[in-house]
Amino acid sequence: MAQIVMRVVSGRFRGTRLDAVSGDKTRPTTDKVKEAMFSMLTPYLNGGEVLDLYAGTGGLSIEAVSRGMAHATLVDRQFQAIKVIQNNIEKTHDIAAFTVIKSPAKQALEKFALARQQFDLVFLDPPYAKETLRGDMRYMAENQLLAPQAIILVESDDDANLPQEDQNFMIIQQKHYGITVVTIYRYQAND
Repeated sequence: MAQIVMRVVSGRFRGTRLDAVSGDKTRPTTDKVKEAMFSMLTPYLNGGEVLDLYAGTGGLSIEAVSRGMAHATLVDRQFQAIKVIQNNIEKTHDIAAFTVIKSPAKQALEKFALARQQFDLVFLDPPYAKETLRGDMRYMAENQLLAPQAIILVESDDDANLPQEDQNFMIIQQKHYGITVVTIYRYQAND
C-alpha cells in the first residue's frame, strides 16, 4: 500500500507536503474534509494556542498555525505518529511554533492542568475510542484548560455518541461528509 501524502491547503505553509502515518492506527483527514473544517474555523483562527490531543500526522495543527494560530501542542501516544509529526513540522521551517508530546491523552491533559495551560482551539479526533470525547471535554472544562470562548472541533463517525449542548458547550456548527461528522463547539465558562 502506497504511503498517503497530504498537503497544507492554505496560509503561510501552503502547499507543504505532509506525510501520513503508515498502517491503520491513524486515519488522516481527507483534503476535502480538511478544507471544509477550516472553512468553518476561519473566523476563529486569529492567534492563540492550539491543542491537538490525538494528533496523528499533525496535519490539522500545522494547518491551523499556517492560517494564523500562534502555537500548537500536538499529543499522540504512538511512536510512529510522533516521528511523522516531527518530520512534518520540520517541513514548515518554524519548529518553534509547535510542541510535540508523546503521551496518552489523559496523562497529557493532567499535565496541562497542573501547568495551568489554556487552549483557544482544540482538535479532538480520537481513534476508534468514541466514548473518550465526552470525558475529554468534561475534563478540560473542569480543569480550566479552555480559554474563554475556546473552540473545540470534533471529528468523528456517524456512530459516535457526541456530547450534546450543555452549560459548558454550545454546538455552533455540525456537518456530515460521508461517514465523517465534523462538530464545532464553543466553550462557555461557568462564572
